[in-house]
Amino acid sequence: MPGLHRPEFLSRLLCLALAASLTACAVGPDYQRPAPPEGAAAPSYNEGGNWKAATPSSVDPTQPWWTAFGDPRLDALVAEANAANQDIRIAEAQYREAQALVQNAQAAWYPTVGVNVAGSRARSRSAPGPTTLGNGHAWSLNAAWEPDLWGRVRRAVEGASDTAQASEADLAAAHLTVQAAVVNDYIQLRVADAQQKLYERTLEAYRKSLQITQSQYRAGIVTRGDVALANTTLQDAQAQAIDTDLTRRQLEHAIAVLLGKTPSQFSLPPDALALRLPQVPVGVPSELLERRPDIAGAERRAASANAGIGFAQSASYPTLALTASGGFSGAGLVSWAAAPDKVWALGAAVAGTLFDGGQRSAQVAQARAAFDASAAQYRKTVLAGFQEVEDNLAALDLLAREREAQDQAVSSARDAERVSLSQYRAGTTTYLSVVTAQALALTNERSSLELQGRQFAASVALVKAVGGGWNADQLQTRDAASPQATDKTASAGK
Repeated sequence: MPGLHRPEFLSRLLCLALAASLTACAVGPDYQRPAPPEGAAAPSYNEGGNWKAATPSSVDPTQPWWTAFGDPRLDALVAEANAANQDIRIAEAQYREAQALVQNAQAAWYPTVGVNVAGSRARSRSAPGPTTLGNGHAWSLNAAWEPDLWGRVRRAVEGASDTAQASEADLAAAHLTVQAAVVNDYIQLRVADAQQKLYERTLEAYRKSLQITQSQYRAGIVTRGDVALANTTLQDAQAQAIDTDLTRRQLEHAIAVLLGKTPSQFSLPPDALALRLPQVPVGVPSELLERRPDIAGAERRAASANAGIGFAQSASYPTLALTASGGFSGAGLVSWAAAPDKVWALGAAVAGTLFDGGQRSAQVAQARAAFDASAAQYRKTVLAGFQEVEDNLAALDLLAREREAQDQAVSSARDAERVSLSQYRAGTTTYLSVVTAQALALTNERSSLELQGRQFAASVALVKAVGGGWNADQLQTRDAASPQATDKTASAGK
């Protein structure tokens, strides 16, 4: 063919291959989001019937959700954890890694270009002639490109992009998990502070009761058993106070680790439990699919697995490889660019597998099974999300009612303690009645504080269950349909 001797053949061949690559369809199924469970379309949550409407003190999705608890010290701790927590740093590094894999996949859109430069000096002798000394040189540019005729690269880029979005959702989930852990540990620490205050008051009252009993024993009014009983009550309360101190210290250590510190580097002075219990707007079930980062991440992994099917199927089609090289080669080191020394070459190769023992079909089956598993994992994550919301809606509703009953029990127990102490001082009842009333009062007050802590914990868990104000729209969008997406993705990752 005369055209094979013209350099214009290279540009024409590259243009034709590029046009074929851009207009070719990608093999494999186009992605369809797995159908969520039927309950996702319900107009409301099952446990949301008696739920209160949002109030001005409710969680604002446009603001950091933890500020609704109204504690500046808590706000500072969460901000510190966001900046220094190791789980968040791990998720950030994994996200950067996923972005790099996207760029790595997109590099296959373009040809690879290399350069070779060589120089030599040699001495030769041919009998019976004289010895000759000569120089040689060669340099060339080489290019190779494989047009994406069947969408193999396109599917690889789609899969990498979807995985990167899943990793981005994982990062958001890591932030939310750490924030919830800091808030919950801080609240439980303040509950422990309130319990310690309760024990301080209780121990002071028990010491006075012991003094009264000892005075009455010396006066011969009560028996030595009453003194032993009063002393036992005091010591039991002291043991419970020590156990509460252990709980507080362990919570303080947990917060330190969440902040990226060792426990010796962090301490929180005792303070009152002065947080607000916010109202959490939960929305409708269908919104949960977009508001939880773990659900969004599971859905993006299903999309990546779907792209893997097309990637596996593309191996059944032949590949076209285009090569080109040009340069100079000759003797001497002076005329490196002399016209007689010019060399160039063009090449094209088509390769395909005729028999592989079922390897390619097995890879396609494996990819389809991986997609089915990802779709099932997505539905499982959705179901778990619904359960968490329903559980905590029920918890907040029932704990509020339980708290009302418990507060009444606390009031009654305090009255019973006062009455029994008065009767004991008047000599109309035994000290056993006093001990019983005191133990009942302490138990009920401690239960009331524990219920308050459970209410806060359920509120934090509900915020986390509905996504903490996050939305899937925050994921970076990536158009993987054409090579032009490379520049967009590269700039988005910076």
